[in-house]
Amino acid sequence: MAEIEAEALTQTEAREEVEGGVLNRQPHKLERKWTFWFDNQSKVKQGAAWGSSLRKVYTFDTVEDFWCLYDQIFRPSKLPANADFHCFKAGIEPKWEDPECANGGKWSISSSRKANLDSMWLETLMALIGEQFDDNEEICGVVASVRPRQDKLALWTKTASNEAVQMSIGRKWKEIVDTADKILYSYHDDSRRDKSSRGGRYSV
Repeated sequence: MAEIEAEALTQTEAREEVEGGVLNRQPHKLERKWTFWFDNQSKVKQGAAWGSSLRKVYTFDTVEDFWCLYDQIFRPSKLPANADFHCFKAGIEPKWEDPECANGGKWSISSSRKANLDSMWLETLMALIGEQFDDNEEICGVVASVRPRQDKLALWTKTASNEAVQMSIGRKWKEIVDTADKILYSYHDDSRRDKSSRGGRYSV
């Protein structure tokens, strides 16, 4: 009897959805707003300041907007070489100088395959907007960087010196993107001082 009632309820809901039309459905609100940014570094003029080509593209706060934007635009495999997509919490600029990022750092993963980068980028985006990290407030955003030799994904966080929190985030991210490769965490301060640095402060 319970199964029949459940089936009837499901059919009723389906009919109401069709009769009401897609436009009458309420959008699914996210916990917070997020902003997509685009940076085409291949078009930066020589001598221009870092970040001069960074452009805010769209701020969204519903599941529907996210999927529309991702499907139509924000797949890293669609990017030209030397370009970046960023998805950061609204109000935070993807720059070292932003107050929320100034004392932070980033976990980084490299990929030699575009399809792999797309998959890891999407899994990370869904984890961020779905608030899947225990330390959500510590995360600033994620960057997908397409480069001629090797692409990279970087997860930016706020407090680089808090090793326990960073290790927790790193382990969770590694699980989300499903990689067996070692991933490294670097301080933004280290990157400022030595842009050629390949080392990391933490690893998982």
